Amino acid sequence: MSLEYAILVSLRERAGSGYELARRFDKSIGYFWAASHQQIYRSLKRMVELGWVDCDEVAQQKRPDKKVYRVSETGADELARWIAEPASTRNDLTVKLRGASFGDVARVREEMARQRDQHAARIAIYREIERRDFPDIAKLSGQALHQHLVLSGGIRTEQALLEWCEETIRALDDDQDRGT
Repeated sequence: MSLEYAILVSLRERAGSGYELARRFDKSIGYFWAASHQQIYRSLKRMVELGWVDCDEVAQQKRPDKKVYRVSETGADELARWIAEPASTRNDLTVKLRGASFGDVARVREEMARQRDQHAARIAIYREIERRDFPDIAKLSGQALHQHLVLSGGIRTEQALLEWCEETIRALDDDQDRGT
């Protein structure tokens, strides 16, 4: 997935400036698709050139004018086309693990431990977001339901990855103990 589609989704939810969009990524979308502020601004420029987003200049007092971005009809069509495509996933950690015997197994184990800790931290963050933003899950519908389903998927994914990292660390430790 390219960053542009994550931006299109965010802008379909609510128009905003590049700064506002970057803050949204920092607080929600970024947990699933990380991007620096610079990457977001570069993508917005490309998306304007492609005609996927429109930009309005809003005058501000004592500050430079603010550019507010919103999804154009062309952008909405492109997002709908992309949503209909089959999804793909990839994870370079799995390739590193597969090739561990050709490199430094201890470094791969260290990376697994680091990843495990990150997954545990994300689970805690996601649970807090769920508690704060979705107190009555049974009553959710529309956009709020879709947002919660993404969060729920994130919790389950992080839990599975946490367990996989723990299993992998144990297996690597056992293999080390056997001297192979």
